[in-house]
Amino acid sequence: MAVRKLILATIVIINVIIFSFGIVFTSQWFWLLIIPFPLLILALYNSYASKHAILRNYPVLGYFRFFFESIRPEMRQYFWESDTDGRPFNRRQRSIVYQRAKNERETVAFGMQTDPQTIGNEWVAHSVFPCHIENHDLRTMVGNKYCKQPYSLSVFNISAMSYGSLSKNAIMALNKGAALQNFAHNTGEGGLSPYHINGGDLIWQIGTGYFGCRNEMGMFDAELFTEKANRPYVKMIEIKLSQGAKPGHGGILPAAKNTPEVAAIRHVVPGTDVMSPPAHSSFSSPDEMIQYIQTLRELSGYKPIGIKMCIGDKQEFIDICHAMLTSQIYPDFISIDGSEGGTGAAPLEFTDNLGMPLYDALSFVTTTLIKFGLKKHIKLIVSSRIVTGFDLLKVIALGADACYSARGMMFALGCIQALKCNEDTCPVGVATQQPHLYKALNVQDKYIRVAQFHRNTLRATVEIMEACGFKTLDDVSADKFFRKTDNINTLSFQEIYFRNTGKLVKSHSAFEEQEI
Repeated sequence: MAVRKLILATIVIINVIIFSFGIVFTSQWFWLLIIPFPLLILALYNSYASKHAILRNYPVLGYFRFFFESIRPEMRQYFWESDTDGRPFNRRQRSIVYQRAKNERETVAFGMQTDPQTIGNEWVAHSVFPCHIENHDLRTMVGNKYCKQPYSLSVFNISAMSYGSLSKNAIMALNKGAALQNFAHNTGEGGLSPYHINGGDLIWQIGTGYFGCRNEMGMFDAELFTEKANRPYVKMIEIKLSQGAKPGHGGILPAAKNTPEVAAIRHVVPGTDVMSPPAHSSFSSPDEMIQYIQTLRELSGYKPIGIKMCIGDKQEFIDICHAMLTSQIYPDFISIDGSEGGTGAAPLEFTDNLGMPLYDALSFVTTTLIKFGLKKHIKLIVSSRIVTGFDLLKVIALGADACYSARGMMFALGCIQALKCNEDTCPVGVATQQPHLYKALNVQDKYIRVAQFHRNTLRATVEIMEACGFKTLDDVSADKFFRKTDNINTLSFQEIYFRNTGKLVKSHSAFEEQEI
């Protein structure tokens, strides 16, 4: 109270001095009160009416605290972060995406900036006898014996991001980029929108809210699903069980992003928070889920059907494998999302403390599928912080057949990692429904960048493969990738993740694996 009275007294004294000065020395004395008099009113109001303790004690200076707090992320990113400090992606990672998207020079000078002796440092063993790979279009065929419309999937694709979470311009640019470079675009659980239909191949994701194929009660509508699943540009269908950012928690679409157009596409009420249920209403057990997979397979004309999940309880995935083995019904693919993933809104605890990290999850799934004899039937797609060719080859070495990239593709669109995705105020028009913001995203320019990012990343991937002597993706093995595990020891991915499994010998074309 004493401090507040002192501040108020000081402001009053300043106003009196200025007022007196104006009367004595100028006939235009009232202009001198333009700044101090409003500050006096503001100070009086905050001292007695403000709900903020800091403004009650510091009625004017307190605003500086709120101002600097609001620009803290930008100040940190532009002035204090080093090239390797930023999170979730550092400046070095963001820069390589920008450079490849713009088709600019992407080399670096003067050696590595990271400390190779740091615990966690990773590298791949090169060969003194490099090879040459003619074809840079790395692909894998998705579709087991039950599939009548298998799909040739690029190893690098656009991860699940819904229209509603992303702007219409962002979705259009992503899809046009996918069409130009012939790779796949996952719709996210928000359903098929007109902006997804720009020539690119689609992986239609069906979440717990069944957006785009739901009835008025929010339940799965087989008729709506059949009509959309049989459209020629829908190449695969993905049933989302959970995602890395919020495993066990339904998707979140803030009311600010739920425009009438978005609501019409999703079949929900506009202007409301849309919270997807945590679980599917169409099944509640591994056996029921397997039967649901078969139902969607039949309704879609036997297109590839898969499931997406973030691994939590290992026994649950083992139970799913038991159900597959018992029924002899297998999904065509499984998408594994690491707990590091997530482009949208999620509770802090779910983002930071739930779910298994990608490498642990992928190696567990790979090992489990091999033990059950199921890997030959099922392709593995993974996502979580994959932006470079090295990122891609690491997951291939752990058993993946292809991967998704969400935030990498957002960077290609111009994302600056402002961390405003859940506030509808994305400054570059990627993750917002505000017309004045997303109109700045030039679709004709950005779709070219998406395609160039994809092409240049695959080129870099092939260059690493050549340097290591990997003639095909089947040659990419866990025993060639290494990580420093403590101050003394270095272990291969084989020793870390497949210690009790034996060397994984993969044949992506013949669906074969064996333990040696």
